[in-house]
Amino acid sequence: MPDLNDPDSPRFKRVLLKLSGEALQGKVGYGIDPDVLEAIAEELEEVVALGVELALVIGGGNIFRGLKASAAGMDRTSGDYMGMLATVMNAIAMQDALERRGVKTRVLSAIEMKEIAEPYIRRRATRHLAKGRVVIFAAGTGNPFFTTDTAAALRAMEVNAEVLLKATRVDGIYDKDPLLHDDAVRYEQLDYIEVLSKNLHVMDATAISLCRENELPIVVFDMLNPGNVRRVICGAPLGTVVAPLGFDRPR
Repeated sequence: MPDLNDPDSPRFKRVLLKLSGEALQGKVGYGIDPDVLEAIAEELEEVVALGVELALVIGGGNIFRGLKASAAGMDRTSGDYMGMLATVMNAIAMQDALERRGVKTRVLSAIEMKEIAEPYIRRRATRHLAKGRVVIFAAGTGNPFFTTDTAAALRAMEVNAEVLLKATRVDGIYDKDPLLHDDAVRYEQLDYIEVLSKNLHVMDATAISLCRENELPIVVFDMLNPGNVRRVICGAPLGTVVAPLGFDRPR
């Protein structure tokens, strides 16, 4: 049980962290920035040291975006499969960075590629988490027309995560893009219906609807500030919470 009087005690036992592929590219603009990868791995190592069971879903937008390719004329299905392969590359890179720090990690892919990743099996994933291994879910859901946000929501529910953490470039959900509008207002807490009705582009509608149906809370926070992953897991009031009406933050 967490110690609610200790600010360094984790408030969640099992979490799923969703990282965008763009987070890995840093200032390089494409691919993977080794310094950013190492910095993220260091943060995740701290989280695992707290005894938190950690699962990851990493997007592939730093390498390939199927939706963008589709808009340029490529078949949507082909583009989405290429995007899934990009997530596998990111997953392997993150696995390598974590294991060089001594963190035991498993990559589970929704598309079978047994030479480099285990096939996704729910019971296997939960067993790895229970043993303290970081589980990285790759290749999305294995189906086209679904984003990695939806994959994150689905996997979080399948492994009984207590919360879905969405790491972004901004410190929460705003009524409009804070990078473009100085007068943008940040929300501290929203319910799922508000996110959908106000068309707030934090996650796609399918992911939000899945979380709503299963009452899975979402915390959207700034990944660029070092240490924020640990702070959020330990209950610091960072970012924006998307949860059922009446939900209280862990602390």
